[in-house]
Amino acid sequence: MRESIVSKIASCMAVKGEIQTGQTEHRVKLAESWGIEAGSRILEIGCGQGDTTAVLAYFTGEKGHVHAIDIAGPDYGSPVTLGESRDYLLSSSLGEQMNIQFQIDVLADNATFPENHFDYIVFSHASWYLRSADQLAAILKKSRSWGKKLCFAEWDPAIMQVEQQSHLLAVLIQAQYEAFKESSEANIRSFFTADDIKDIAEKAGWSITKEESIYSPKLKDGEWEVDMALDFAAKEVELLQEMPAKLKRLIHSELSILQRNKELLPIRPLSSFAFTAQ
Repeated sequence: MRESIVSKIASCMAVKGEIQTGQTEHRVKLAESWGIEAGSRILEIGCGQGDTTAVLAYFTGEKGHVHAIDIAGPDYGSPVTLGESRDYLLSSSLGEQMNIQFQIDVLADNATFPENHFDYIVFSHASWYLRSADQLAAILKKSRSWGKKLCFAEWDPAIMQVEQQSHLLAVLIQAQYEAFKESSEANIRSFFTADDIKDIAEKAGWSITKEESIYSPKLKDGEWEVDMALDFAAKEVELLQEMPAKLKRLIHSELSILQRNKELLPIRPLSSFAFTAQ
C-alpha cells in the first residue's frame, strides 16, 4: 500500500528516480507518524523543494489545503531550483491542493495568519538551516497561535549504528565553522539535538503528545553531507580569520577521520525524530 502511495506522489515531483522515491517514502512515514487527516488545513514552514509539501497534499486530499512557505528565493537549489520544483509540482495532480510561496520570512511583521487557522503547523527537516536556537524559538512561539498541532521532524544525532557516524561527523564539522558566520546559505547552519528541540518547543508553548524515531536507509542525505564537508570544509575554515587556530586544527583532524570512514565504511543516514505537539 505504501509503495503505491509513494509512487503516485513521487511522479508529481520534478526530480525523478530512486533518489526522489527515497525522499518521498521518508516523508510518507513522517505524515503517517504525525497522523495527518484528510480535509486538513496545513501550514508548512521551510518547504524547500516541496518533498514534504507533496506528501501533505496527498494526505489532506481534495478537501484539504497546504500553504507552504520558505525564506529562500525561487533560484535557490541545485540541480533543480526551488522555483522549477514548485512549477512542476503545481502543474501535477496535487497542484490544486497547495499554495507555495518563497521569500517569506515567518518572523517579519507582515507574516501573520488568523488564530487557529490551520489544523497543523509542519516544520520538517528545516531547523538546522536556521541561524540560531533563538530563531527557532521565535518561529515556534509565533506560529503557536496559528495552528492546533505542531508536526516536527529533524535528524537525530543519537546514532544507532556505526555506519551513521559519518553523517553525524559531517554535520558537526559544518556546524562548527558555520557558528563563526554572520550569514550563510549552507544546509547546516545550526545543530540541535532532539532534547534541544523538544525543550525549545515546550518553552514556546507547545506540549508534546507523541514522539517517534524513524529510520529511512534509502535516503542519500548522509552521503551528500559527507561529500559537502570533504569538498568545502577545509576551504571554509581557512577563510574564517576569527576562528582559533586550535579549532582549525581540530576540524582538519575530524576531516581526516571522515575521509577514512568514507573509505572503510558504507554511509548510512541518521534516523529522524518526529513529534507532534498541541
